[in-house]
Amino acid sequence: MRPIMKRLALLALLTPAACAAPPATPAPRVASALPAPVATAGLDRVLGRNAAELTQLFGQPDADYREGVGRKLQFESGLCVLDAYLYPEGRGEPRVTHLDTRQPDGSPIDRASCVAAMTRRGTAR
Repeated sequence: MRPIMKRLALLALLTPAACAAPPATPAPRVASALPAPVATAGLDRVLGRNAAELTQLFGQPDADYREGVGRKLQFESGLCVLDAYLYPEGRGEPRVTHLDTRQPDGSPIDRASCVAAMTRRGTAR
């Protein structure tokens, strides 16, 4: 087959594909690309607690960071890492105002699930 005939045959094959209609529905979103919802259900065991109460609940923290009036207590288990941020309210004792959780490899995990795992960790020590 001559080169010009090969090009025409290839063009004939590609032309119908170029005229095809686009899909009717958009591709579904990938769940991992969505931000994790910020919920507080199940976190009442931690939010508002002081350092002594966290230690009683989870055992000794794996890390204790202080900066200014703020403090971060970090607890680790085989399932997750929990960072509890404590700040004073007025002249009162610092209490947990924010909580971050992640799996040991850094990927996200539900905060309430991590709190439950940490609670079991505290009783195991």
